[in-house]
Amino acid sequence: MMAQYLGLKADFPDTLLLYRMGDFYEVFYDDARKCNALLDITLTQRGTSAGQPVVMAGVPVHALESYLAKLIKLGEAVAIAEQVGEVGAGKGPVERKVVRVVTPGTITDTELLADKQDAVLLSVSGHGRRHGLAWLSLTQGEIGLAECSDAELPGWLARLMPAEILVNREHQPAGVMRARFPVTNRPGWQFDGALGQRKLCEQLGVANLQGFNAHELTLAHAAASALLAFAEHTQGRALAHVRSLRVQRASDLMDLPPATQRNLELVQTLRGESSPTLFSLIDTCKSGMGSRMLRQWLLHPRRERGEAMARHNAIAALHAEGFEPLRDALKSVSDVERIAARIALRQVRPRELTGLRATLRVLPQLRAVTPAALRDATLNPPGDILELLERAVAEEPALLPRDGGVIANGFDAELDELRGIQQNCDGFLLDLETRERARTGIANLRVQFNRVHGFYIEVTQGQVDKVPMDYQRRQTLKNAERYITPELKAFEDKALSAQERALAREKLLYEQVIDALITRLEPLTALGRTLAGLDALAALAERAVTLNWCRPEFVSQPCLEIEAGRHPVVQARLAETGGAEFMPNDCRLDARTKLLVITGPNMGGKSTFMRQVALIALLAAIGSYVPATSCRLGPMDAIHTRIGAADDLANAQSTFMLEMTEGAAILHSATDQSLVLMDEIGRGTSTFDGLALASAIATHLHDKTRAFTLFATHYFELTEFPAKHPLAQNWHVSAVESGEDIVFLHELQAGPASRSYGVQVARLAGMPASLVRQARATLEALEARSNAEDDQFDLFAAPPAPPPPPEPSELVTALDGIDPDALSPREALEALYKLKRLAKA
Repeated sequence: MMAQYLGLKADFPDTLLLYRMGDFYEVFYDDARKCNALLDITLTQRGTSAGQPVVMAGVPVHALESYLAKLIKLGEAVAIAEQVGEVGAGKGPVERKVVRVVTPGTITDTELLADKQDAVLLSVSGHGRRHGLAWLSLTQGEIGLAECSDAELPGWLARLMPAEILVNREHQPAGVMRARFPVTNRPGWQFDGALGQRKLCEQLGVANLQGFNAHELTLAHAAASALLAFAEHTQGRALAHVRSLRVQRASDLMDLPPATQRNLELVQTLRGESSPTLFSLIDTCKSGMGSRMLRQWLLHPRRERGEAMARHNAIAALHAEGFEPLRDALKSVSDVERIAARIALRQVRPRELTGLRATLRVLPQLRAVTPAALRDATLNPPGDILELLERAVAEEPALLPRDGGVIANGFDAELDELRGIQQNCDGFLLDLETRERARTGIANLRVQFNRVHGFYIEVTQGQVDKVPMDYQRRQTLKNAERYITPELKAFEDKALSAQERALAREKLLYEQVIDALITRLEPLTALGRTLAGLDALAALAERAVTLNWCRPEFVSQPCLEIEAGRHPVVQARLAETGGAEFMPNDCRLDARTKLLVITGPNMGGKSTFMRQVALIALLAAIGSYVPATSCRLGPMDAIHTRIGAADDLANAQSTFMLEMTEGAAILHSATDQSLVLMDEIGRGTSTFDGLALASAIATHLHDKTRAFTLFATHYFELTEFPAKHPLAQNWHVSAVESGEDIVFLHELQAGPASRSYGVQVARLAGMPASLVRQARATLEALEARSNAEDDQFDLFAAPPAPPPPPEPSELVTALDGIDPDALSPREALEALYKLKRLAKA
């Protein structure tokens, strides 16, 4: 047995191997020690192999999924070796074979997958500073291709959120290795562009990739080569359901850098939680596949507005004809997308097929309540799929095919006959017991069955003398004897063989049902995508009505005009907690106003206002209605944010370094069609350094980038910025004082703020009263001195001109005055530095 195990393990040296032994999956040696540490399961020893104790640990077969889930969450890959041979069919151990490999990026089990997020497998092929990307969600059945630069790679990783990344072990991209995703090294020869192009063509059933505009993406082809090889290796078969390809280019998508996704809390809060976020607010989908599609829309907004406008039209149609009947019908819909994928991989379970059957049954009702504009031919799959499931699958099947009771009665005559033998067993035994009692005169004679001894006739010791000659002793007990008769033995052979034959027949029939469904994968996959899209649109329609959102308008000229805009998540939280009404605010940016300098007190709402503007722009771009009274948007290619500051100690980055790094990325990437949010830039260093940098960054964004910019600051000196920059305006969030108390109005008003109210906020935070009094006195003294110095300093004066270069004769004179042969080494060095300074000037 150990020889068999070691032979299997040799093919999976870097993977945990779960080896099936009866009712347990066992792990041995280093795998056992690793599982002991990861899963806290008991280590044992049994016998020796090559003179060493066999260290082992095990998990029950029925608990496999829970242990797999823990291992996958920890980033481990697991190979599962099942017993595939017949027990007792030959000498030696039962034949075993690795039937599948489960890795974080290739899981398809419903129990292991998050309902609202796909497990994406990403392959990255690097060549210098360019990278090819290929990704696949096995349950979605679609391959994605892209190429990007080093600088764009973090954005793609944040957008795709891969569960696992494949890299060339000989050329590991630094950007991937720095990211916090599970990484799997693959042989370099698998990253071959020509091989990848050929494998893609075979997978999609096409002669070339020109129809997908993917024929020139050679780096992405190399990534796809490793991707498809790994996916087929882990599943142990071809990917029959993967029949579509999507090519994405950075120029087609609105850029949402990792900092933007984090700062706007799109799918995860700053604390790493899934709620409250924008996604958790808008996701009221009735199915997991609808939630996954909505998440994809949110993280992949397109610059081109046609898709978003089509979704706006769909939401309007749902409002006009009513979306509640459709949402009610969607409650009965199963996750067709994942069921179709599991059918293709031959991993589908009986109860998933009953879920598919229930979905097909409700389709006529669902079509009837779907607005005519949204009905699709994919909502009419071939009728033979439902007809097959109705005939073949029992109404309430067992959990697994091996348990029996999966195939419906009446589907197969041979199976019905075998089941009939089993079902008539009780009647035959009762009849036999009655006849034998009459024949022998033994009143307490019993006919029974157990798994060890099979069928038997039990007679108490006091009645043994009445036993007929044809009774053969099977077992002796303390108070009874057990016998078998030729008639009972013949029935036993028939009944037990009928049970085994029925299970074997049922397994064969179940495989035939899957074979038939695999021929219908294309319409099933299309149905899943259509239902997911309807679910996502119905959720957006419901949110628009429930939260009182409006339809945005797209225009061709550059502008961002929002009337009575609201932060959707903050407003929802206030409503849940019974807090104050949310204060809506306007925002107007256009060709005459590119930059708003926003001042006001801490806790006044500056950051909330900036985030709500970005969220409204993003919601409009994905095709959602928006939290405002009205909204007009021009073209937009990116949303860049520099909000908040958090030390990145793990990467040795201070708060200020992180501030400057993110700020530099924005200045290099933003265009005149970008939205830029800058919150308190420069606060991570000294006051004068921070003020100087903040003013220079604002000037760059105004004069050179010309992006739509919201620039929040506590540097009141920056309120002078609009006086010398015609495309800038001052705005502030208001607050009023009453004695020592302060009330934040959260209303955006024109003009600069009068003061910061930091001392008042400190008092609200519970600072000691004596400390607050001292701070107030110090503040008054500093303000008096600052006011006296203000007239002597102009923050926005042009930088002084550089000194004029020296006359050429000065350099020539210096050269003429040097005699190299007469200089000591020290004098030569001094002369060299002097010449260097003159030449540089």
